[in-house]
Amino acid sequence: MTRPDPELSPRRAARAEAERLATAALAQIPHPAPTRRRRREASSAASTVRSRIAAAVSLSGLSPTLRRRRLGVVALAAVVIAAGAVAIGAASSAAHHDAAASGSAGDDASAQVVSGPPAVPDAGLPVPQTAALAATATPCDDPAFTAALGGDDDAAVIAAAGGGSAFREAVASGIAPCVSLSNPNREWLVVNKQRPLDPLDHRPGDLVMPDGVRALEQSALRAGAAQALSAMVRAAADAGAGEIGFLSAFRSYSTQQSTYAGRVAVGGVAEADRESARAGYSEHQTGMAVDIVPCTRSCGTLDDVAASPQGAWVREHAWEFGFITRYAEGREEVSGYEPEAWHLRYIGPELARAYHDGGFTTLEEFFGLPAAPSY
Repeated sequence: MTRPDPELSPRRAARAEAERLATAALAQIPHPAPTRRRRREASSAASTVRSRIAAAVSLSGLSPTLRRRRLGVVALAAVVIAAGAVAIGAASSAAHHDAAASGSAGDDASAQVVSGPPAVPDAGLPVPQTAALAATATPCDDPAFTAALGGDDDAAVIAAAGGGSAFREAVASGIAPCVSLSNPNREWLVVNKQRPLDPLDHRPGDLVMPDGVRALEQSALRAGAAQALSAMVRAAADAGAGEIGFLSAFRSYSTQQSTYAGRVAVGGVAEADRESARAGYSEHQTGMAVDIVPCTRSCGTLDDVAASPQGAWVREHAWEFGFITRYAEGREEVSGYEPEAWHLRYIGPELARAYHDGGFTTLEEFFGLPAAPSY
């Protein structure tokens, strides 16, 4: 009976344990379908193992003990090499599979980029729905307004616009270009140092003397303004404010030339321009301006108006009859003239109400016009 080799027993145990671990590792590795590459690698590994085993066996000159040790080492190496080859093949297969999957995904993404946007459906792309904005309504688009504007009734035009405030707002905002502030036949005419009459020698055709009003000179007004002045004078007397007369109303182009020249002769051009208009630029030529004076037994001067009971009453109530104080205190930089408490301008009752209610002090601001301090 042969005794066991005491030196070889631990080595055998270690080899057996290594073989067991390698076998367990191989059992856990999935075996993909062999490819040509993996078959070549496996065949090469097997050939290497066989050649090494053959070399080990051929060492016939070794003692039996060394031969057994060499064979054990070779067997263990063969098992480890085989296991490594299988693991490498599995990892290579997995990496190849992942790369293929990644490449497939990349190809799909590239295909999407190259192919462009999705095809347009047969029904076409949806069209955004936008709400149409209604055009701003203007008096000039209203047939009733334009029809009234074509006539001679200023009150009807203002009524068609919706009243004095609406008319003023439309003109001042610029949405009523059909309304001219230069028409000398309209109550809304604006004349100043930057806005001459057209023509310069304009003369109204409906001039009449005011009924029941004391006149210090024969100077008429347009019919509407004359009637309004008569009504205002009666109302002031009925209210106990005293009698109101007038010094001057309409002045022709030639009369205004003489009036202005007289001012220049007294104080020079600069002084004359502060208190008198040049011919063709005067409100007195419109037939809608009047210079009032206070009267008792006799009538006072223009300078007496501001401090008189008549002047105080006019400041409070003239707008009710269609008049405004054209050149107000402190507005010379806009109107171009020194304050004239006596100079009233007729613009009609509706516009005068809007002027009063809006707190305006110049026609330039009322109609959104630039200031006119000089020629």
